[in-house]
Amino acid sequence: MNDELFVKKGYKISTDRHLLNFDTIFNYLDGQSYWAKGIPADKLKKAITNSLCFGVYKADEQVGFARVITDKATFAYLCDVFILPDYQGVGLSKWLMQTIVAHPDLQGLRRWSLATLDAHGLYKQFGFTEINNPERWMQIFTPYNTD
Repeated sequence: MNDELFVKKGYKISTDRHLLNFDTIFNYLDGQSYWAKGIPADKLKKAITNSLCFGVYKADEQVGFARVITDKATFAYLCDVFILPDYQGVGLSKWLMQTIVAHPDLQGLRRWSLATLDAHGLYKQFGFTEINNPERWMQIFTPYNTD
């Protein structure tokens, strides 16, 4: 299913890529996030192109974003979730998460994962827990060059 649109209290959430404001997303992730600071614009464009993206809008202004990296069958990795500071505190993060976990393409997955420094309370409301058996998980981590 493409381009879903969910409307609530003057806000909307959509998966329509044409509505995404790349500058808003890039400026937040590169300038304000702790997890993607220094991300090159071309890498972010490629990441958006290859992910299921959710934009949050007030009128025509993008005020939030999330993307899900998934095979739509067994696994999903939730990342780059944010609501701009001026729009926080009105329940948009929770509504965004409700919309994501209810998305038809993301039903019946065996595993979801995410990484967070400070939003454990939000994600626990949607069934996320600390990783069982973290010794089974491995990674290659290559930070963005922030020279």
